[in-house]
Amino acid sequence: MFKKCVLFLFGWMALSAYAQPVLLIYGDSLSAGYGLPQDQGWVALLADRLRAEKFTYRVVNASVSGETTLGGAKRLEAVLAQHRPAIVVIELGGNDGLRGLPLATTRQNLETMIRTARSAGAQPLIVGMQLPPNYGTAYTEKFQALFEGVAREQKVPLVPFMLAGFGEKREYFQADGIHPTAAAQPLMLDNVWPVLRPLLGKRS
Repeated sequence: MFKKCVLFLFGWMALSAYAQPVLLIYGDSLSAGYGLPQDQGWVALLADRLRAEKFTYRVVNASVSGETTLGGAKRLEAVLAQHRPAIVVIELGGNDGLRGLPLATTRQNLETMIRTARSAGAQPLIVGMQLPPNYGTAYTEKFQALFEGVAREQKVPLVPFMLAGFGEKREYFQADGIHPTAAAQPLMLDNVWPVLRPLLGKRS
């Protein structure tokens, strides 16, 4: 009898978890929490906030350090099929810019991911990025405008800049000068939250 009760309980818990809507974070090292304990990244903090505010979403972090929009576009369909998310936060493009990849290619890949997410029944949200000034005024301005253009044309919500408010402050970055520290993670979440919150619907 005890064994049956335990099996029933675990089965119910698994079914309950499966029934939760999934919020998929699909990004690069900024969302993968590069150089940080897993529970300190902004995605882990997002999961904590959702629980604290009584939202029932289950957060899945499918971010990969070093990922480009091309790599993201290639693997997205399989990730969507596996997790069946209600919302997809697409935080990709920064590595494209750092590598000086063609902006037209980055735009095409972002648009492909948006269409793929929508085809799977998910609401996409994109996260904008900016580049350091040493990449040249023309390229950095066009790079920033790329995200704004895609969001406008595809009619998707946009977080203008993931590192807004601290991107120029060296103390918020690790020794490599690229990846944010633990102290920066709540600020990243605060940049995402105002755009994400309207997509979440009602609390439980």
